[in-house]
Amino acid sequence: MAKKYKKTLDPDIIRYPIITDKTTKDIENNKYYFKVTKNSNKNDIKKTIEYIFNVKIKKINTINYAPKSKTIGKFKGKLTQYKKAVVKLHKEDTIKLFDD
Repeated sequence: MAKKYKKTLDPDIIRYPIITDKTTKDIENNKYYFKVTKNSNKNDIKKTIEYIFNVKIKKINTINYAPKSKTIGKFKGKLTQYKKAVVKLHKEDTIKLFDD
């Protein structure tokens, strides 16, 4: 029988919150967007966000973005790939991203 892998809580999983026009509108619906490390899974993200912000999470969606090609003049390169997490909280919980 295989041993279960237990990962310790790592706050470096969450890189930073993503702030755009769309994400600020979704804050009213208790949805928050974060850029996370590529090798993190939903359980690790959930435990980390619940620990850091002291909230209860209702649902998590993750999106993997592939690297995109970019040309600047005669030089070609690639933008790095990244992973985005969409976190939906319960009605009574909020994350304070902005100072009022």
